[in-house]
Amino acid sequence: MLFKSFNMEVIPVKEMLRQIPPVHEIQRNSDIIAIQERLDLTREKIKHWIQLEIDDVRHLILANKLQITRAGDLEQYIINQVKKKCIEWGEDNLKPAINATGTILHTNLGRARLSEEAIDHVVKVAKHYSNLEYNVTKGHRGSRHQIVEEIIKEVTGAEGALVVNNNAASVYLTLRALAKDHEVIVSRGELVEIGGSFRVSSIMSESDANLVEVGTTNKTHEYDYLNAISEQTAMILKVHTSNFKVVGFTEQIKTKKLASIADQNDLIYYEDLGSGALIDFKDQGVGDEPVVKDVLEAGAHLVSFSGDKLLGGPQVGIIAGKKELIDRLKQHQLARVLRVDKMTLAALETTLKSYAKGTQAALYQIPAVRDILRSASEIKEQVQAFMKKSHLYTMFSFDIRNSYATIGGGTMPEEQIESIGVTVQCEVLSPEKLENRLRNHRTPVIGRFLDEQLFLDFRTLDSSDIEQLHQTFSELNQELKVM
Repeated sequence: MLFKSFNMEVIPVKEMLRQIPPVHEIQRNSDIIAIQERLDLTREKIKHWIQLEIDDVRHLILANKLQITRAGDLEQYIINQVKKKCIEWGEDNLKPAINATGTILHTNLGRARLSEEAIDHVVKVAKHYSNLEYNVTKGHRGSRHQIVEEIIKEVTGAEGALVVNNNAASVYLTLRALAKDHEVIVSRGELVEIGGSFRVSSIMSESDANLVEVGTTNKTHEYDYLNAISEQTAMILKVHTSNFKVVGFTEQIKTKKLASIADQNDLIYYEDLGSGALIDFKDQGVGDEPVVKDVLEAGAHLVSFSGDKLLGGPQVGIIAGKKELIDRLKQHQLARVLRVDKMTLAALETTLKSYAKGTQAALYQIPAVRDILRSASEIKEQVQAFMKKSHLYTMFSFDIRNSYATIGGGTMPEEQIESIGVTVQCEVLSPEKLENRLRNHRTPVIGRFLDEQLFLDFRTLDSSDIEQLHQTFSELNQELKVM
């Protein structure tokens, strides 16, 4: 906005309206022409934005919310607004961010990062035509289900597998295809709500399966399931409560026993695992998440889990289990509605191959797995290397602090992992204003507050993140020096 200066008369409203320049005059401005060429925009798009800004200016003037004192100021104001609109439009809405929160699978920041190998595979497949639905060997139409099914079977021990666009879709498809208009027995303690207010009970209702709740919030016994079975029962569903814990006076029936009950009553036993661990993190002293392969070996007919949580791949829902059941899911019309694209399959295939290789080096190629398992001493080395250059940023002071990171993504809610980072203070900005400045940087830096100071946790940073962090502080240092 342009405001009245001291000892200067504001131009009257009617005169300001007369001073609004025509669209073609703004289009001829050298700054507008330069930004149009830089962003490769058409004259029609620029013209449209100019018209919108002129309309806004007219409304502001009539509402007495825009005051100018000199001829020419109004035209410059419109030019500046159009330039701002062009710059904002030219920026990507979806852009990289630095996750310095210490939450490894941060849902708001995109959960798992892909490995370099997965990214390379995505780029290669996106850049060229591919055999997505073409059987090269036989020379006729193929199925995209085959792209990753064998590798999923290899790493889970399942007879068959299917990939859909997320794990909520896995649950919905499974219930719709295998239990529509029939009863599904679920323990009351497992009727969870996940992010965004999505509830298992609501998904079940949408699938037209009939929910039968058994037991109580903290205790469900074998006889609860047995007493609930009727001629209308099609399935027993166990939902892994990965985003919360019920402790104390509790009891749950284990997979092996539920699978046995289902087998004896000719029912489907389906277990929704949510996070989808393909390795045993317990062996590394982290959490108690069930391993997909172990659940299938214990007798589950079907399991489903996410691809972008503990698995460390792209957002998908994976359904694995008995071949006969997987084939029924593949043939359902919803399988096409919920299918994933070629780039997602490329990222998933490469991620799964890292598990199939089985070596620590291969697993550490997956950023989520690496960030969960790497030692505090390794992170400390990164922090110390960062501190060696921190003296260059004279407007800031940094202190090394020990802390605890979390897994995130609705996974292992009680688990805290030893971590290290730095608190940041600025000579001219409060912690809150510094946090805002970093968060609104060209590449946003998202940290957290620790003892009322801004804290950057290095467990969730890789070498490229730290390099960007140096660049960000260097730029901010220069900006703040001239304030």
